[in-house]
Amino acid sequence: MNLKITLIALGLVAAGHAGSAAAVLGGDVASVETDKAALGAGAVQTSTGDGYAVHEMQAASGTTIREYVSASGAVFAVTWSGPALPDLRQLLGVHFDTYTEAARAQNAGPGRIEVQRGGLVVQSAGQMRAFFGRAYLAALVPQGMALDQIR
Repeated sequence: MNLKITLIALGLVAAGHAGSAAAVLGGDVASVETDKAALGAGAVQTSTGDGYAVHEMQAASGTTIREYVSASGAVFAVTWSGPALPDLRQLLGVHFDTYTEAARAQNAGPGRIEVQRGGLVVQSAGQMRAFFGRAYLAALVPQGMALDQIR
């Protein structure tokens, strides 16, 4: 089974196990605490950039999650890196279905998924014990922020 199919399958399994997912991506800063609980994460560390804050936590799986929050309080991006793919339904919230539909239709090579649909951008890659990715809503990225800062 190639990695693309594995990543999609893991996302769909996570979807089946998620209860009521918070609308994290595009949601408000309060969803960071919801994610912390849902992902079994420890303390959230916060740092600030020019017009945004980054809330970083480590999920029970050992995966590091970063949630980028604009000055207006909207979560405009999430990133992940670590040994396990995080619960993307939890992190993407209402955008999860758009992601899975686009990922299924994609003809990408093994090991990498890149989705761009309706302002949603999701880039995910990796293999067992080494997953990484990011998702963002292009319209919510603060003006002047370079996309390579979302990592």
